[in-house]
Amino acid sequence: MLRVVLDTDVVLAAMRSPSGASAALLRAAYSGRLSVLASAALVFEYEAVLTRPEHHGAAGLSQEDARSFVDGVAGLARRVHTHFKWRPQVRDPNDEMVLEAAINGAAELLVTYNVRDYGLASAKFGFGVLSPGPTLLRVRYG
Repeated sequence: MLRVVLDTDVVLAAMRSPSGASAALLRAAYSGRLSVLASAALVFEYEAVLTRPEHHGAAGLSQEDARSFVDGVAGLARRVHTHFKWRPQVRDPNDEMVLEAAINGAAELLVTYNVRDYGLASAKFGFGVLSPGPTLLRVRYG
């Protein structure tokens, strides 16, 4: 089973667009075709971003609904314990916790809309970086 870490932008896209590739990846995880990895810090980041009024409002959800969405994602995820911090590795300090979850969880892929932000670090640590669409194709067709 493919082991992935979802960047916050992917989880946000899944909440805002239930018919998109990001939401399809969560459904694949729910059906057991994909293993989502997340650290506690990353789940807190999901919650902090998804419960912002501009995001849950755009999705037509209340703040409580957004929290429930994050709880659902957290329930799907296999918990990653961060034994080592690898900072700094990427330009944006907010991306470090995503990268650390991928490294410590031995992810095969980091799924993000910001593919180029992780390029050098992914090569260094031996995992791929893809956007949701190509990841979904990989899940469906190997």
